[in-house]
Amino acid sequence: MPDVIVRPARRAELAAVGELRVAAYQAQNLLSANPPYANTLRTLGADGQGEVLVALDGDGDGDCEEILGSIMLDPWHVRSEIARAPDEAEIRGLAVAPAAQGRGVGANLVRAVIDRAAARGARRLLLSTQPAMTAAQRLYLATGFTRLPDRDWSPTPGLTLLAFSLPLGD
Repeated sequence: MPDVIVRPARRAELAAVGELRVAAYQAQNLLSANPPYANTLRTLGADGQGEVLVALDGDGDGDCEEILGSIMLDPWHVRSEIARAPDEAEIRGLAVAPAAQGRGVGANLVRAVIDRAAARGARRLLLSTQPAMTAAQRLYLATGFTRLPDRDWSPTPGLTLLAFSLPLGD
C-alpha cells in the first residue's frame, strides 16, 4: 500500500467524507440503534466547527487521491458531547472506508488528531464510542486512552456510548 497521508480536509471533500463515514458505520451495522445519526455523520464539521482530517493514499498533493478515512478534532464548546472545559477536546467521527480497514489508516488518523489537539493546547482528549466498536476501542487503548465511565452517555434510549480519555501535555 502507498503511504498514508493525513491532512486537513478540503471544503470540496466534506460531502465525500460524510458519505464515507455513513458507509463505514453501515458496514458494521452501527446506525441501527440511532438511524438519524447518519445525518450527523454526513454533516459533521461542515459548519466550520472543529477540524476534519482525511487519510489519503499517496503523496497528498493531487486532487484525485482516494479518501481512506476521516476523523474530526472538536475543541470544547457549549454544545460539546463529553468535553466539559476549555482545555478539553473531543474526537468525533472516526471512520475508515470498509475496503481500507485493517491497514493502519485509523491509527494514522488517531495519531494525527492527538498531535493536533496537543498543538492547540488541549490538556485532555476525549471520545465516545459504541460498545460494538471493538476494533476502535482496541486502537484507542493501544494509543493510551483509558475508559472514563463517569462520562458515558446515552444519545437515544437503548444506546449507551462509552467514554475514553487521553491526558495531553505535562
